[in-house]
Amino acid sequence: MAPTAAEAPSVAVGSPYTGYVYSYPHKTAYRPLEPAPALREVWAGQDLSALFLYLHIPFCEMRCGFCNLFTRTGAPQELVARYLDALERQAHAVREAVPDARFAVGAIGGGTPTYLEAAELTRMFRIAAEVMGAEFGSMPLSVETSPATATPDRLAVLAAHGTTRVSIGVQSFLDAEARAAGRPQKRAEVEAALTAIREAAFPTLNIDLIYGIDGQTHASWLASLDAALAWRPEEIYLYPLYVRPLTGLGRRAVSRADWDDDRLALYRAGRDHLRATGYEQVSMRMFRRAGAPADVDTGYRCQRDGMVGLGCGARSYTSELHYSFDYAVNVGEVRGIIDEYVALDRDAFSRARFGYRLDAAEQRRRYLLTSLLQADGLDVAEYRARFASDAVADFARELEPLADGGLLSVDAERVVLTEDGLAWSDAIGPALFSSATAALMDGYRAR
Repeated sequence: MAPTAAEAPSVAVGSPYTGYVYSYPHKTAYRPLEPAPALREVWAGQDLSALFLYLHIPFCEMRCGFCNLFTRTGAPQELVARYLDALERQAHAVREAVPDARFAVGAIGGGTPTYLEAAELTRMFRIAAEVMGAEFGSMPLSVETSPATATPDRLAVLAAHGTTRVSIGVQSFLDAEARAAGRPQKRAEVEAALTAIREAAFPTLNIDLIYGIDGQTHASWLASLDAALAWRPEEIYLYPLYVRPLTGLGRRAVSRADWDDDRLALYRAGRDHLRATGYEQVSMRMFRRAGAPADVDTGYRCQRDGMVGLGCGARSYTSELHYSFDYAVNVGEVRGIIDEYVALDRDAFSRARFGYRLDAAEQRRRYLLTSLLQADGLDVAEYRARFASDAVADFARELEPLADGGLLSVDAERVVLTEDGLAWSDAIGPALFSSATAALMDGYRAR
């Protein structure tokens, strides 16, 4: 029988929902870099042939109750213009420091990139193409949107610049559940946005849904899933609801004692429902429709290749340094960081300001985490080729309890989470953090 939350595996004592590991180390482990290194030095000796280009737009029309992203609402047009001015200054500084950078894949996130109006989106794309040298149309490009901002004129700009994937945060197709999650929206607005996205003919549509919302039942969860499946999305992400500090829900919600068991049950119901309707599981969250067109394999691998981020919330990383700007969630703090960003001159953008240096052990650990939390796991031969050591031996202390608990499978070729292991990804991931990184994260002052 699969473990319940009350039967936590030894590596993940407590909740199966400790934290979503979308990157390692998390930005709460970043600290001011003193002295701030020049980007030219940071990128010296790195492989620049297949990088990820990420643009961050820190604006939304509203802040959802569960959201702890770096974003602000209601930004006036004048601030958006100043932000794009700063983005262009940053792009020139980065391109000057890393003139040989070539990009294999791109993404635009936030916030909500389509908070920008069509002309502003056009300018953003021009900066990325003309200054950074991004070859849109010849590389996979993902853009985030929302029901309120996925308008035909904005989507036309995305399509004209070669966007291959549009991801829309629906969270629930039921109005009452959306309100309970702190996202006041109407299903009619969601359906109109999805119609516009499909009419724009992007190769991949992704729909985000959330489980664990107050008042959500097994039946209502499946009803929301079926409403999403009616659009035959190429991808669906299923997110457990988190109640985090400094968010709308975090200020007023009280978690139920049985909430973990409810979320696990809803996760399994959603997973099984998607599998039965022809979707393949890629990770705990991601499901891809069987036979859906996949992005062309560009050779980019997040475990080994770097990322160049533009925007005040964007991360950049080389093999040895991850860096960004300051980080916050609180509305006032976020506004202050954005105000600081738009005032920076070109010279200020030529240095890394906040970051985390990865020694050899942390590089190995990052490779483990970014591989193991995917359904296909870690390729033993690739790890050995990169680090000249054996992954199972390097992390025996962490991996053996997972294997003993039935959460991990190990053979000569791959190290993979079992079905139960994938269900506990949000506990296993944080349990694999190094003590040094965990200490930095614990020492971060939430603001």
